[in-house]
Amino acid sequence: MNRTHTITLELLEAGDGLSGRAVDEQGVAREFSGRLGLMHTIDELLAAPGTTQEDQMNPTETSPDPGALRRLIGGPAFAPGDDGYDQARGTFNLTVDQRPALIAEPGSREEVAAVVRFAREEGLRVAPQGAGHNAGPLGPLDGTVLLKTTRLDRVHIDGTSGCARAGAGARWEDVVPQASELGLAALHGSTPDVSVAGYTLGGGLGWYGRKHGLAANRVGAIELVTADGEVRRVDAENEPELFWALRGGGGNYGVVTALEFDLLPISSVFAGALFFPFERAAEVLHAWHEWTAGVPDEVTSVGRLLQFPPLPEVPEPLRGNSFAIVEAVFLGSEAEARELLAPLAALGPAMDTFATVPPAGIAELHMDPREPVPTASEHALLGALPPAAIDDLIAAAGPGSGSSLVSVELRHTGGALARTAPGHGALAALPGQFASFAVGIAVPEAAAKTEEDLARVAAAIREHEAGHFLSFVEREAVAEACFEADTAARLSAARDAYDPERLFQPNHEIGAVR
Repeated sequence: MNRTHTITLELLEAGDGLSGRAVDEQGVAREFSGRLGLMHTIDELLAAPGTTQEDQMNPTETSPDPGALRRLIGGPAFAPGDDGYDQARGTFNLTVDQRPALIAEPGSREEVAAVVRFAREEGLRVAPQGAGHNAGPLGPLDGTVLLKTTRLDRVHIDGTSGCARAGAGARWEDVVPQASELGLAALHGSTPDVSVAGYTLGGGLGWYGRKHGLAANRVGAIELVTADGEVRRVDAENEPELFWALRGGGGNYGVVTALEFDLLPISSVFAGALFFPFERAAEVLHAWHEWTAGVPDEVTSVGRLLQFPPLPEVPEPLRGNSFAIVEAVFLGSEAEARELLAPLAALGPAMDTFATVPPAGIAELHMDPREPVPTASEHALLGALPPAAIDDLIAAAGPGSGSSLVSVELRHTGGALARTAPGHGALAALPGQFASFAVGIAVPEAAAKTEEDLARVAAAIREHEAGHFLSFVEREAVAEACFEADTAARLSAARDAYDPERLFQPNHEIGAVR
């Protein structure tokens, strides 16, 4: 029998964006951001009948008191049912419905230490979180304080020394433009709204990687609060084992409050994308794959199948269309780059965006979404790929495959990413020659199809797997399996030394308790 549901929308005007709150007939409210966020919120409300506003306001008999936490930090803290709780618990992936016991938003390292001590005394765990990317592997948070680092967003760049200090809440969009104006570049990733700390602690795979390696290995010092509630500053000479473990071992060892890292003396790069009709995917990816075998380390590139959804946020020339794309960043002159790109340009792209730009000019090159979206993904690091592997990938996700995936890409790795440098952290290098990443929309009505398409892509390249890069693994996984055995053992020993009671709950946990 059909039933009519009433959902009231309270819209917030904020520039060109769409955000607000949806409330069902029982008073259950969910905050949302973006059109896909609205669709997901409506699906969530329709899928959870019978939850009342009273249930929201009184989730358990023994909920910890957010008032005590607010008094400790002098800033925002929320419990389930509080105004602001839904907004604060949101993640970038709208399929992740994290519901922590408490949420704290400290504004200083001292306040972070106060939250850590409070959680320990209350028998709660602590899950540090910045921009909310890769939250899926966190698992249940009903016994956890979600510590949002968003207020720790100060950035300082010393143009003379070429060093930067970024708070744990800073995003790359807070760093890259400032550095670019000074003729400097950071080892940032493919999207500007990822947090500097989360990206870097996971290793940091970016556009200059083949020439300059992983971002984690450009870090000079890390400030953090450990499980004993103490603020520490660690580097190569002060607690070097903890410094080593943090660089690639993620948030297993404490709440990082700031990073200090080296910038690169780069004032301009030659970068852009070649767009080809989707029907030419096999021709384009084979040509790109052959081309990568002879390029210098100064080039980092991506071969990609991209199917743009028909959403208003997507620019008109791309909206609802599909392409085979080559994206690249070249550290050198335009003349050298044009000569290097000539074999690909000779294929006759429908659109060519390559140009000489300052480092800030590549922030949106990868065209990642800026608003939260419901997604599911798969990833693997891959060894050398024979031409047949490209054929298998095209068969799984290219023209005629029926794939609904928004993006299926191969990132060219190797170069400095594959070499171990002196003074490296726990993630010294990446095995293999390519990194694959496939992603699709996972709203309820499309989730099963997306998972089916992801499984087909994973099967097509499985025999070439060389490992996994945890920052790209957006499902629960055995973190130790992503490291060499001796590195995993050393990481576990560091966890035992600095967090023996497993106070911290990172998204990929070393020595997991759950």
